[in-house]
Amino acid sequence: MAAHLSLMGFPVRLFNRTPERLVPVALQGAVELMTPDLPDMPQGYAPIAVATADPEEAVAGADILMVCTPATGHEYIAQRCAPFLQDGQIVVLNPGRTGGALEFTHILRQAGVSAGVTVAEAQTFIYAARMMNPGQVRIFRVKNSIPVAALPAYLTPEVVRRLRVAFPQFVPGDNVMKTSMDNIGAIFHPAVTVLNSARIESTHGDFEYYLEGITPSVARILEAMDAERVAVGEAMGFQCLTARQWLYMAYDAAGRTLYDAINANPGYAGIRAPRTLDNRYITEDVPMSLVPIASLGEMLGVPTPVIHSIIGLASVLHGCDYRAMGRTAERLGLAGMDVKEIRRYVLEGGM
Repeated sequence: MAAHLSLMGFPVRLFNRTPERLVPVALQGAVELMTPDLPDMPQGYAPIAVATADPEEAVAGADILMVCTPATGHEYIAQRCAPFLQDGQIVVLNPGRTGGALEFTHILRQAGVSAGVTVAEAQTFIYAARMMNPGQVRIFRVKNSIPVAALPAYLTPEVVRRLRVAFPQFVPGDNVMKTSMDNIGAIFHPAVTVLNSARIESTHGDFEYYLEGITPSVARILEAMDAERVAVGEAMGFQCLTARQWLYMAYDAAGRTLYDAINANPGYAGIRAPRTLDNRYITEDVPMSLVPIASLGEMLGVPTPVIHSIIGLASVLHGCDYRAMGRTAERLGLAGMDVKEIRRYVLEGGM
């Protein structure tokens, strides 16, 4: 994102939590962006004026803060940025996963932030992309349409208006609960990785993650999880996209079944599986995507047995308790709320 914004002519400051990750960028003063399959996209060396691990240097005077860390880093970013946030700034989580804007806002409130800052989240990351080498990235595809929502929802139009100066793909989402519950990564990442554990370990990820890792049987499990996710959203009065609907919206990929739609998506071609099981498809997407769906389901009386089974298997694989580590209703600031109170909070900001 930093490279793409730079090549479009926007001034960019790049922040990373780990200074060592910034060394290649600082040495060449740029990030090399490769887009060989996208003839209309810029590519080449994108100048990066500031590459820093100092949050004050990154935040001060910025109009928009595009947070592109895994969701496990949102708490850290919120805590580190809180002292330096200023009136009028917009923080966009790319993406929020499930409950990102809710958690981020809850942390800012706990930190006593009084600045007029708007927190928003994208439903998914705008790119299908990979880091190829230090300081070198490749964008395989830019998604067609990415819903963005602010907390509260009435601020969304202004956020989208400002973002579309750079990214016309961003469109207004209904609200942050809708973008959170339409987090399709919750369906496409944890279960596929867990169910391909043996293959990942034996081949070190030497297979196409989506096109080979999702067989008809795996796709049926994904569809069962997807139905549970949609049911939790419906319990709060929000109509969620199914995974098949999302594939059509984001990639123009259609099919009679989820398996067919996945295989109709050219954007997934060439994306390899993770090399190890210690990767964000579990470490991020289980606690930050599946756990909040299951937690909200418990609070609202909606059963999520297949989602719970994947959380349990992932916890066994990594020898930890992802339910205890993850975003619960309490950590989202929603504990004890009924449906009416949840809807009022995300739509109007009232508690």
